[in-house]
Amino acid sequence: MSRALDGKVAIVTGAAQGIGAAYAERLAALGAAVVVADLNDEGGSKTAAALTADGHAATFIRADVADEASVTNLVAATVDAYGGLDVVVNNAAIYQGIRQAPVEQLDVDYWRRVIDVNVTGTFIVSRAAIPAMKVRGGGVIVNQASTGAFMNAPTLVHYAVSKAAVVAFTRNLATEVGSANIRVNAIAPGFTLSDATLANFPESYHAVAAGGAALGRNGVPEDLCGTLEYLVTDASGWMTGQTLVVDGGKVFPR
Repeated sequence: MSRALDGKVAIVTGAAQGIGAAYAERLAALGAAVVVADLNDEGGSKTAAALTADGHAATFIRADVADEASVTNLVAATVDAYGGLDVVVNNAAIYQGIRQAPVEQLDVDYWRRVIDVNVTGTFIVSRAAIPAMKVRGGGVIVNQASTGAFMNAPTLVHYAVSKAAVVAFTRNLATEVGSANIRVNAIAPGFTLSDATLANFPESYHAVAAGGAALGRNGVPEDLCGTLEYLVTDASGWMTGQTLVVDGGKVFPR
């Protein structure tokens, strides 16, 4: 039985744990050969090993998305290993353990580091992937945004701004590469009970976060995978430049 991504090759950044690991698992289940890219050697190796144990083609490549040389190596090693590149999921970001502070107390160097990873990293990986996708006649880029891009986020302004920039980058890149049959969309998750979220917010806050959501609950990483599947397959073949909010019905951007 053929699968939607049989013969395709995918890179998922920040796939050592949490949402990224769930994304890698879903892409592998759809038939893609998956490269797990992360700075976390132990977690990245574990994710790739689990996929391999389940009979999927997967490998871990250590990569820093904010470093051009590292990303160049990531894409080249992916093409060498699997013969090409069709799908990129830009999931890596500074989120787990992120420093929360009002603007007047926010360190400038830390602001720059968040922007460097969350925004510039998305740009560097996308830029490196585009030539390889053109060789294949097209491809798909899915960027990880956040409902933080559309909400007021006191003490997390740096994170919210970085994710708003990802939304704008998604829209603008889509207009540039559409003629090359490369589609670019984004997912904006709401409060998702990933490893990073559990580390950042105490359990006492979870009910507060779920408040006001139409479905009355917070998400888990697997709740995002159906949207990812839609965006990387032909089901969304006429969609590009869009950001899909997946948050149980809490934020409604206009």
